[in-house]
Amino acid sequence: MKKLFRLLPMAAALAICSPVQAQQAPQCGTNGIALQLLGSGGPISDDARASSGAIIWINGKARILIDAGGGTYLRYGQSGARLEDLDFIGISHFHTDHSADLPAILKGGYFLAKSHPVQLVGPTGNANFPSMTAFFQREFGKGKGSFAYLSGLSSASEGLKLAVHSADVDVTKTAPTVVWRGDGVTISALGIPHGDVPALAFRIETPKGVIVLSADQNGSRKEFIDFARGADILMMPAAIDDDADAESRFLHATPTVVGKIAAATGPKMLLLDHFMGRSLRDKDHNIQIIHGFYHGPVNAGRDLSCFPLSH
Repeated sequence: MKKLFRLLPMAAALAICSPVQAQQAPQCGTNGIALQLLGSGGPISDDARASSGAIIWINGKARILIDAGGGTYLRYGQSGARLEDLDFIGISHFHTDHSADLPAILKGGYFLAKSHPVQLVGPTGNANFPSMTAFFQREFGKGKGSFAYLSGLSSASEGLKLAVHSADVDVTKTAPTVVWRGDGVTISALGIPHGDVPALAFRIETPKGVIVLSADQNGSRKEFIDFARGADILMMPAAIDDDADAESRFLHATPTVVGKIAAATGPKMLLLDHFMGRSLRDKDHNIQIIHGFYHGPVNAGRDLSCFPLSH
């Protein structure tokens, strides 16, 4: 170890000696409405980013959480979000990079000053994936859940101050399902084609504008075009390249498909997330491909980056 320290620059040696100090991110706006990415990466650690998750800030409070992939628990704290302000959680699907940190975030319900309700919405299931309500029971069901000690989450009991009400959205419905309303905000969900994985996109209509967040999808569902049309911010995954194999295309949209969707829906801004190692290396080229179809601004998201609605 002494030899290693002699070979390292002083800053690197200090990093080994001392625990990493997480830097507090500035709050994403104290008024108005803004989208903040918690995680902009995918399911593989080669992207050096947290997995998928995003917050909608409304007048300085984190009111809406969409997805809670690995690493978003840390980013949630760094963002300054407070669990007692949260009204709605939407989980797009049950791949770990979109849902693994949900138990860690919800455990914060032990530390609230008073009881607070949260609506938790996710997709219906199939033979390989649970529905949202089944997932909630498997995680937190009394006497049988993986985290049965958190069973009080369903009723703000047993020391927990969070009352989580879970519900399923039928991913086969061709019309959007309204899943939450409050303070002039309406959230709708629509099933999207992510291979054989039941998945949802979310449309958040606010007095300041519209945000549409698409999780992983291959872009083949025509109903998504109307669902996403006219958004101020459209967020789409950037997981693969145009030369990806057939299995990857079955799960994910290529840059060409993303560009065509953006051109058809006409957002004021396209925001890319869900980067992986390969798509990060090819990021500039992939954005050029998207610009071949969509001529508006394209932003490549990063963990904790913030995008306010400007209306």
